[in-house]
Amino acid sequence: MTSKWIRNVREQQPLTINWKFFSLEEVNLEPGKIHPWERPWSYGWSMLRIAALLRREDPVLVDRWYALAGFALHEAGLKPHDQSVARELISELGLDPGLVDTSMEDPTLDDEIRADHQRVLDAGGFGVPTLIFENGHTLFGPVLIDPPTGQAALDLWGMVQTAARYPNFFELQQPKGPTQMHAITEALKPYLEGRDWKSINRGVEVQFDR
Repeated sequence: MTSKWIRNVREQQPLTINWKFFSLEEVNLEPGKIHPWERPWSYGWSMLRIAALLRREDPVLVDRWYALAGFALHEAGLKPHDQSVARELISELGLDPGLVDTSMEDPTLDDEIRADHQRVLDAGGFGVPTLIFENGHTLFGPVLIDPPTGQAALDLWGMVQTAARYPNFFELQQPKGPTQMHAITEALKPYLEGRDWKSINRGVEVQFDR
């Protein structure tokens, strides 16, 4: 949802977004489990491999892949952690579905993902969305379930930019009461109902957004 908002901001004013990679799968790794890059196919990391491969060719492709993948996972309730679905999405972008297999065969992609991931950790980051500005200032959020558009999107961007100017500003949150929790649950329904939890528990993983 945050990526949808920031793309809308970019449509209205000059803004460069450099998509980088961060793995919640790795951050939340249980002791004794193998790292996601050590698996032939991993729920989230494999989607990052595809994104890293596309980034080598053209950063615009990463943006398009992330938008389509996120829409499929979080709004359409599809299962992009299924390799066949990932190939279909790549085809929808007008690209060779064989890129999915290519991404699984190049270990140097893991190096690029780990470097991006470590950059966030070194900045004190712990999750997504993490924004790193040109001057290196880092913010977590904004966390959204109904991303604003138009002037409202610009207003929120102005708030974020203001927060980024204060190095000692750390946190501002809205408490999650019953009304907020209901809204969050409704927003997450496509993702939760479409996700193959059984496969995920076996270590299969992937990721998306339009």
